[in-house]
Amino acid sequence: MSDYRKINQASWDERVPAHAAARSYHVADFAADPSYLSEVVRFDLPRLGEITGLRGVHLQCHIGTDTVSLARLGARMSGLDFSPPAVAQAQSFADGLGLETDFHVGDVYDAVEILGAETYDLVYTGIGALCWLPDIKRWAQTVAGLLKPGGQLFIREGHPMLFALDDQAVLKYTYFERDEPLVFDEGGTYADTDAVFTTNLTHEWNHGLGEIITAVQDAGLVFDSLAEHDSAPWDAMPGLMTQDGAGEWRLTDNPERLAATYTLQAHKS
Repeated sequence: MSDYRKINQASWDERVPAHAAARSYHVADFAADPSYLSEVVRFDLPRLGEITGLRGVHLQCHIGTDTVSLARLGARMSGLDFSPPAVAQAQSFADGLGLETDFHVGDVYDAVEILGAETYDLVYTGIGALCWLPDIKRWAQTVAGLLKPGGQLFIREGHPMLFALDDQAVLKYTYFERDEPLVFDEGGTYADTDAVFTTNLTHEWNHGLGEIITAVQDAGLVFDSLAEHDSAPWDAMPGLMTQDGAGEWRLTDNPERLAATYTLQAHKS
């Protein structure tokens, strides 16, 4: 395992208990309401379409709330994450809800070896996943390797324009993928928690939209659609954003100025 994986995994491992207990992950709501879906999945229901009966995998699934939501929509889901505590939490969560959802520990780049080639009808990647990967082309090749012919890729992700800004909306970071990571050493987390963390160093990368789309196409997938959104499911700029009733955050003043997230769809011919 290279240094960036060790560094990032240590940060994610420590945050698992706090995220599982955070109100923003709604773990208790899933248990109380058999129809409850994560806000991230609910946002994209019009674009996701009918997935009943599909064999799906959620890459970089963390504690599994989006994975479980897709399972509740009728897909037979697996999840993959590099954090053993996250996978243990996700599996316990799904088992407690009575869902046949399996979770696996592993690096996303090893997904084909771990899960099998051309095994899935749906590869799903959610918010805040791609920024932890140094090579978007290798990621797209992994997705293509996992998909059956006709299978679909579905991404809802933070927009590279948002990731190029600091938390005061100042253009600070690279928009395009670079070999060297963006290095951060910051406490806290995006979830609502009072927990104090000691492992705060992370290595991250941005990937421009053109780079992502080109990587998907170069991997042999057919690009279908791209929708850009002025909202994100977390408070990316505290003090500058306002939350709506569906859990999405937008710039309080003139939110149309910022593409905060996007939804991208492609399929394997």
